[in-house]
Amino acid sequence: MDTIVLKFGGSSVADNLKLNVVAKKIIDFYNENNKIVVVVSAQGKTTDKLIKEAKELSNIPNDREMDVLLSTGEQISMSKLSILLNRLDYKSISLTGWQAGIYTNSLNQNAKIENIDTTRIITELNNDNIVIVAGFQGINEKSDITTLGRGGSDTTAVAIAAAINAKHCYIFSDVDGVYTTDPNKITIAKKLETLSYEEMLEIANEGAKVLHNRCIEVGQKYNIPIITKSTFNNKQGTTIQEKIEDTKVKSIVKNDDIIYVSMRYETYSPEIFNRLVDLLLKKQIGANYFQNYSNHYTNINFAIKSTVLDKFQNLLEDELKSFETTYTNISRVSIIGHGIMNDDSILEKIMKIVELNQLEILNLEINESKIAILFSKKLSNNILEQLHKTLI
Repeated sequence: MDTIVLKFGGSSVADNLKLNVVAKKIIDFYNENNKIVVVVSAQGKTTDKLIKEAKELSNIPNDREMDVLLSTGEQISMSKLSILLNRLDYKSISLTGWQAGIYTNSLNQNAKIENIDTTRIITELNNDNIVIVAGFQGINEKSDITTLGRGGSDTTAVAIAAAINAKHCYIFSDVDGVYTTDPNKITIAKKLETLSYEEMLEIANEGAKVLHNRCIEVGQKYNIPIITKSTFNNKQGTTIQEKIEDTKVKSIVKNDDIIYVSMRYETYSPEIFNRLVDLLLKKQIGANYFQNYSNHYTNINFAIKSTVLDKFQNLLEDELKSFETTYTNISRVSIIGHGIMNDDSILEKIMKIVELNQLEILNLEINESKIAILFSKKLSNNILEQLHKTLI
């Protein structure tokens, strides 16, 4: 008898009709003589709705209280699914993050799992229960609820799979695998049968909303095969596993959720740059691609995610009023494939498209699995399509 973990995303559990589809999937796996742990996200757009309502009360809500609030979404999903399975005569029990023994560090809104006490999960599995765990959440040393960041239910699922030595971890959503690029933007995108952990991690880190990046790190560390599939069909999905020795472009990710910040101070001093970086770190405002130069002034440019713009603007008002600050919406395009830096022809083809479209590059980054380009403006999907046709 194998133990497997099944994770269902928000679109999969969005309403009672879809919960019935999910229940059928679970029952099919259970009837194949598997022990099953299910991890669920909040229903539909519940998390977005809760964030919006909280921001109507406070522009920058308290992080601890946001964790308490947002964790309720997954608890609703787990209890509804357990109610349904029990009605269908399949023994089931739902567990919150803390009931499932998921212990994290103390970082609210983006906590990391430090340990999982599997005692309760194993006990319930041995009692022939289907165990349903609320994803995205855990508990810290103060017994406070913590959340793992958006998409964190993926990490919950893979971490549990590693802790209980599960054979596979299935990630179910409304798409049937990982594609060469966003199929909602480029209709010629192709589904990939396999990806290495390194390639999938690059795709996730570059902003593709496919898998939570930390779940891939956990999968790689403990060698847990991750299979992404659709809840709503039985098509073959994409398997993320050990490295595959080939050199070709697997995926192209265009991230438009980036804001380029230009800051200027009336005098120049290296300490000004140091202070700014320190403030960004303390406020948990992730920034990249710093440029610091002087021309009798202090000029600092960097990029941030659009999701932290409110935090950054609040920091400006509180502690950085002396800076002149402007914003530009820009794009970062990442071409991903293991061994990509060993084939010079790939970069040559990319640069031809850049020249043809008269695009300005702010930053170029190349490593073993990725060529990432930061552009000076927001790019159209036409550029993405040109790259896809040329490279894939």
